Amino acid sequence: MYYSVRGQVIHLGQNVAVIECGGVGYKCQTTINTQKNLKLNTEAKLFTYLNVREDAMELFGFGTEEELSAFKTLISVSGVGPKVGLAILSVLTPQQISLAIASNDLKSITMAPGVGKKLAQRIVLELKDKFSLKSDGDISLQGSSVSANTSVGNVPKAIEALSVLGYSASDVAPFISTLDANLPVEKLIGETLKLMGRN
Repeated sequence: MYYSVRGQVIHLGQNVAVIECGGVGYKCQTTINTQKNLKLNTEAKLFTYLNVREDAMELFGFGTEEELSAFKTLISVSGVGPKVGLAILSVLTPQQISLAIASNDLKSITMAPGVGKKLAQRIVLELKDKFSLKSDGDISLQGSSVSANTSVGNVPKAIEALSVLGYSASDVAPFISTLDANLPVEKLIGETLKLMGRN
Protein backbone atom coordinates (compact mmCIF):
# COMPACT_ATOMS: atom_id res chain seq x y z
CA MET A 1 0.00 0.00 0.00
CA TYR A 2 2.78 2.45 0.94
CA TYR A 3 6.03 2.31 -1.04
CA SER A 4 7.82 5.04 0.87
CA VAL A 5 7.32 8.11 3.05
CA ARG A 6 9.29 11.31 2.80
CA GLY A 7 9.16 14.27 5.12
CA GLN A 8 10.51 15.79 8.31
CA VAL A 9 11.61 13.59 11.19
CA ILE A 10 9.53 14.86 14.12
CA HIS A 11 10.18 12.08 16.64
CA LEU A 12 12.77 9.38 17.29
CA GLY A 13 12.27 6.68 19.91
CA GLN A 14 13.44 3.15 20.52
CA ASN A 15 13.15 1.49 17.10
CA VAL A 16 10.59 4.14 16.10
CA ALA A 17 10.75 7.14 13.79
CA VAL A 18 7.85 9.48 13.01
CA ILE A 19 7.97 11.12 9.58
CA GLU A 20 5.58 14.01 8.95
CA CYS A 21 4.23 14.06 5.39
CA GLY A 22 1.63 16.64 4.41
CA GLY A 23 0.70 17.31 8.01
CA VAL A 24 0.33 13.62 8.88
CA GLY A 25 2.87 11.89 11.11
CA TYR A 26 3.66 8.33 10.03
CA LYS A 27 4.97 6.17 12.85
CA CYS A 28 7.51 3.76 11.36
CA GLN A 29 9.17 0.97 13.27
CA THR A 30 12.81 0.98 12.21
CA THR A 31 16.11 -0.79 12.69
CA ILE A 32 19.02 0.61 14.67
CA ASN A 33 20.99 0.83 11.40
CA THR A 34 18.31 3.04 9.84
CA GLN A 35 17.97 5.22 12.94
CA LYS A 36 21.70 5.97 12.93
CA ASN A 37 21.14 7.98 9.75
CA LEU A 38 18.09 9.91 10.95
CA LYS A 39 18.16 13.27 12.72
CA LEU A 40 15.33 15.21 14.30
CA ASN A 41 13.90 18.11 12.30
CA THR A 42 15.61 17.05 9.07
CA GLU A 43 14.07 15.56 5.94
CA ALA A 44 14.27 11.81 5.47
CA LYS A 45 12.90 9.13 3.18
CA LEU A 46 12.01 5.66 4.39
CA PHE A 47 11.03 2.68 2.25
CA THR A 48 8.05 1.09 3.92
CA TYR A 49 6.31 -2.19 4.60
CA LEU A 50 2.75 -2.27 5.96
CA ASN A 51 2.01 -5.25 8.19
CA VAL A 52 -1.71 -5.87 8.59
CA ARG A 53 -2.99 -7.97 11.49
CA GLU A 54 -6.49 -8.57 12.80
CA ASP A 55 -5.91 -6.16 15.67
CA ALA A 56 -3.42 -3.69 14.23
CA MET A 57 -1.75 -2.11 11.20
CA GLU A 58 1.98 -1.51 11.63
CA LEU A 59 4.24 0.48 9.33
CA PHE A 60 7.91 -0.46 9.10
CA GLY A 61 10.45 1.94 7.60
CA PHE A 62 13.92 1.31 6.18
CA GLY A 63 16.67 3.63 5.03
CA THR A 64 17.46 1.62 1.89
CA GLU A 65 15.63 -0.63 -0.52
CA GLU A 66 18.21 -3.32 0.23
CA GLU A 67 17.26 -3.29 3.90
CA LEU A 68 13.56 -3.47 3.03
CA SER A 69 14.23 -6.38 0.67
CA ALA A 70 16.21 -8.22 3.35
CA PHE A 71 13.33 -7.62 5.82
CA LYS A 72 10.77 -9.08 3.42
CA THR A 73 13.00 -12.08 2.81
CA LEU A 74 13.47 -12.71 6.53
CA ILE A 75 9.78 -12.52 7.41
CA SER A 76 9.02 -15.04 4.66
CA VAL A 77 10.62 -17.63 6.96
CA SER A 78 8.12 -19.48 9.16
CA GLY A 79 8.46 -18.30 12.74
CA VAL A 80 10.10 -14.99 11.81
CA GLY A 81 7.75 -12.07 12.43
CA PRO A 82 8.34 -8.38 11.76
CA LYS A 83 9.79 -7.76 15.25
CA VAL A 84 12.37 -10.53 14.80
CA GLY A 85 13.15 -9.28 11.31
CA LEU A 86 13.85 -5.82 12.75
CA ALA A 87 16.01 -7.31 15.50
CA ILE A 88 18.17 -9.19 12.99
CA LEU A 89 18.57 -6.14 10.74
CA SER A 90 19.52 -4.07 13.78
CA VAL A 91 22.63 -6.19 14.39
CA LEU A 92 23.46 -7.27 10.82
CA THR A 93 23.48 -5.39 7.51
CA PRO A 94 21.79 -7.01 4.49
CA GLN A 95 25.19 -8.13 3.19
CA GLN A 96 26.17 -9.61 6.56
CA ILE A 97 22.89 -11.55 6.61
CA SER A 98 23.65 -12.88 3.13
CA LEU A 99 27.12 -13.93 4.27
CA ALA A 100 25.76 -15.58 7.42
CA ILE A 101 23.17 -17.57 5.47
CA ALA A 102 25.62 -18.56 2.73
CA SER A 103 28.25 -19.70 5.22
CA ASN A 104 25.85 -21.28 7.75
CA ASP A 105 27.01 -18.79 10.39
CA LEU A 106 24.41 -19.35 13.11
CA LYS A 107 26.42 -17.44 15.72
CA SER A 108 26.02 -14.13 13.87
CA ILE A 109 22.28 -14.59 13.40
CA THR A 110 21.72 -15.48 17.07
CA MET A 111 23.29 -12.15 18.11
CA ALA A 112 19.85 -10.66 17.47
CA PRO A 113 17.60 -10.52 20.57
CA GLY A 114 14.91 -13.19 20.47
CA VAL A 115 16.71 -15.37 17.94
CA GLY A 116 17.78 -18.74 19.30
CA LYS A 117 19.77 -21.46 17.62
CA LYS A 118 16.71 -23.33 16.33
CA LEU A 119 15.26 -20.24 14.69
CA ALA A 120 18.64 -19.35 13.20
CA GLN A 121 18.86 -22.88 11.77
CA ARG A 122 15.40 -22.47 10.22
CA ILE A 123 16.40 -19.13 8.66
CA VAL A 124 19.48 -20.70 7.10
CA LEU A 125 17.56 -23.80 5.99
CA GLU A 126 14.74 -21.87 4.32
CA LEU A 127 16.92 -19.19 2.71
CA LYS A 128 20.11 -21.08 1.85
CA ASP A 129 18.87 -21.89 -1.65
CA LYS A 130 18.87 -18.17 -2.41
CA PHE A 131 22.56 -17.80 -1.58
CA SER A 132 25.66 -19.87 -2.21
CA LEU A 133 29.20 -19.70 -0.87
CA LYS A 134 31.79 -21.07 -3.28
CA SER A 135 34.96 -22.81 -2.20
CA ASP A 136 37.13 -19.94 -3.44
CA GLY A 137 35.35 -17.43 -1.19
CA ASP A 138 32.91 -16.08 -3.75
CA ILE A 139 29.37 -15.20 -2.71
CA SER A 140 26.63 -15.30 -5.28
CA LEU A 141 22.88 -14.94 -5.33
CA GLN A 142 21.31 -17.97 -7.00
CA GLY A 143 20.15 -17.13 -10.49
CA SER A 144 22.77 -14.42 -10.90
CA SER A 145 25.58 -14.88 -13.39
CA VAL A 146 27.89 -12.51 -11.52
CA SER A 147 29.55 -13.08 -8.17
CA ALA A 148 31.63 -10.83 -5.97
CA ASN A 149 35.05 -12.30 -5.28
CA THR A 150 35.80 -11.60 -1.63
CA SER A 151 39.41 -12.75 -1.65
CA VAL A 152 41.14 -10.59 -4.27
CA GLY A 153 43.01 -7.33 -3.62
CA ASN A 154 41.06 -4.59 -1.88
CA VAL A 155 37.66 -5.84 -3.06
CA PRO A 156 36.72 -7.42 0.33
CA LYS A 157 37.30 -4.14 2.18
CA ALA A 158 35.41 -2.18 -0.46
CA ILE A 159 32.42 -4.54 -0.33
CA GLU A 160 32.38 -4.33 3.48
CA ALA A 161 32.46 -0.53 3.32
CA LEU A 162 29.67 -0.49 0.73
CA SER A 163 27.60 -2.76 2.98
CA VAL A 164 27.63 0.03 5.59
CA LEU A 165 25.94 2.17 2.94
CA GLY A 166 23.27 -0.50 2.53
CA TYR A 167 24.51 -2.19 -0.64
CA SER A 168 24.60 -6.00 -0.70
CA ALA A 169 27.34 -8.07 -2.36
CA SER A 170 24.93 -9.05 -5.12
CA ASP A 171 24.18 -5.34 -5.77
CA VAL A 172 27.79 -4.27 -6.21
CA ALA A 173 29.18 -7.44 -7.82
CA PRO A 174 28.38 -6.59 -11.47
CA PHE A 175 30.14 -3.23 -11.09
CA ILE A 176 33.07 -3.83 -8.75
CA SER A 177 34.07 -6.96 -10.69
CA THR A 178 34.91 -4.76 -13.69
CA LEU A 179 37.46 -2.72 -11.72
CA ASP A 180 41.10 -3.34 -10.86
CA ALA A 181 41.07 -5.18 -7.51
CA ASN A 182 44.37 -3.52 -6.54
CA LEU A 183 42.96 0.01 -6.62
CA PRO A 184 42.82 1.78 -3.22
CA VAL A 185 39.66 0.97 -1.24
CA GLU A 186 38.39 4.56 -1.50
CA LYS A 187 38.85 4.49 -5.28
CA LEU A 188 37.05 1.16 -5.61
CA ILE A 189 34.12 2.48 -3.58
CA GLY A 190 33.93 5.73 -5.56
CA GLU A 191 34.15 4.06 -8.96
CA THR A 192 31.59 1.40 -7.99
CA LEU A 193 29.11 4.06 -6.85
CA LYS A 194 29.68 6.01 -10.09
CA LEU A 195 28.99 2.91 -12.19
CA MET A 196 25.88 2.09 -10.15
CA GLY A 197 24.65 5.68 -10.52
CA ARG A 198 24.86 5.46 -14.31
CA ASN A 199 22.69 2.36 -14.26
